[in-house]
Amino acid sequence: MSAIAEKYLRQRLLPHIWCPGCGHGILLGAILRAIEKVGIDRDKTVMVSGIGCSSRATGYMDFDTLHTTHGRALAFATGIKIARPDLKVVVVTGDGDAAAIGGNHLIHACRRNVDITTVCFNNNVYGMTSGQHSPLTPFGHMATTAPYGNVDHPFDLCDLVAAAGATFVARGTAYHVTQLVDLIALALENKGFSFVEAYSQCPTYYGRRNKLGSAVDMLEWYKKNSVPVKAAATKDPQELKGKIVTGVLKKAPREEFTEEYQRVIDTAMARLKGGRS
Repeated sequence: MSAIAEKYLRQRLLPHIWCPGCGHGILLGAILRAIEKVGIDRDKTVMVSGIGCSSRATGYMDFDTLHTTHGRALAFATGIKIARPDLKVVVVTGDGDAAAIGGNHLIHACRRNVDITTVCFNNNVYGMTSGQHSPLTPFGHMATTAPYGNVDHPFDLCDLVAAAGATFVARGTAYHVTQLVDLIALALENKGFSFVEAYSQCPTYYGRRNKLGSAVDMLEWYKKNSVPVKAAATKDPQELKGKIVTGVLKKAPREEFTEEYQRVIDTAMARLKGGRS
């Protein structure tokens, strides 16, 4: 076991219960390596999750952790950050958890620019409950709730959060681990709402139903179908259809919510004290 795993994981809960070939362990490792790279104080970091395969990750992390209700991780995380702005708050969520039942919390956390780092494990499906289609299941792909092909078009979740006001947006995959570590590290350093979409292979419920092969085959697909954001800028939109554009997609700092909220409190208290005098 690596030194980082020994340092940051709750050994008593191992081995993990993710399915064989699942990419979530790779993404968990990327988060831990990013934390080590940035040098965040573990005793001042809170990990928050909702419900789903992704949410198992926070259970394995030896931090202060909060496992919340389905889709509500960002609501709990916002409360933590407002109560204790000195803490680093990280949300681990899945595509179903964040983009479906949690969609409203997601867009308003972006709009407010709360200083929260969110990593979305996108495996294109509700894996924990046997493979129902999620808002990020590609059009035409199979799921237990779409046995003849998904007729919904998926969100581009990075476009959505960027438009909603997130100040740092990036995308990576379980294949491009080094890049993903760097992206999460940049997200952790951003003062404001940061969002990283991380593609994660699910060979058990998504890959098998869509005949995508083994976990290795799915990682190879990520390798062959990912395009760095700088290269994507030179390509025609038709050339990018079905591709995964990776890298930093947006970085636009602006006022952070809890700081502005404190400014209002300070102003109100000063006026109150002035009135009393």
